[in-house]
Amino acid sequence: MTESKHLLDADALGRTIRRMADDLAALIPSPDQAVLVGILTHGVSLARRIQDRLARDHGWHVPLGTLDTTLYRDDFHQLDRQPAVRPTVIDFDVTDKTVILFDDVLYTGRTVRCALDEIMDFGRPRAIRLVALVDRGLRELPIQPDVVGVTAETTPDQKVEVRFREGAVDSSRRDEEEGVWIHQTGDSSP
Repeated sequence: MTESKHLLDADALGRTIRRMADDLAALIPSPDQAVLVGILTHGVSLARRIQDRLARDHGWHVPLGTLDTTLYRDDFHQLDRQPAVRPTVIDFDVTDKTVILFDDVLYTGRTVRCALDEIMDFGRPRAIRLVALVDRGLRELPIQPDVVGVTAETTPDQKVEVRFREGAVDSSRRDEEEGVWIHQTGDSSP
């Protein structure tokens, strides 16, 4: 049996993203030296939403790139099947820039570590700042977000699901409700 808890509905998600954009604008002193990079898939959706808010509310016009960390995974050789690798698109120079990295759910820190390695292959940024919609804890690596939407205490047998309409895998799900859920799957007893 799977139990679900609604963490953010669509309205709360919108308010959270607006606050995150404001927090990010306060953190970064010069938007001229900033670039945005979203980790596929929902990190890109989050980055696009915040890019839009930064443009509307703060007059920022910053480039956005996308990152697929599949080939940088530390367990790549252990995967049973051939993973789908999507293109990384960073068509701007990251050298001496502040790279703002977006992930939808920060968990163990391993995906972010992969993203850091991949970004460094594109140049030497002045700094990298991490933005996460949900920080669910349970870190395995010493990685912390600079801007976080919501912190949720979770257990390893829970799953955090983020839904953005524009991030739907197939067009039949585009009308699906947006938001963030925590799903309890499996037995959590010791």
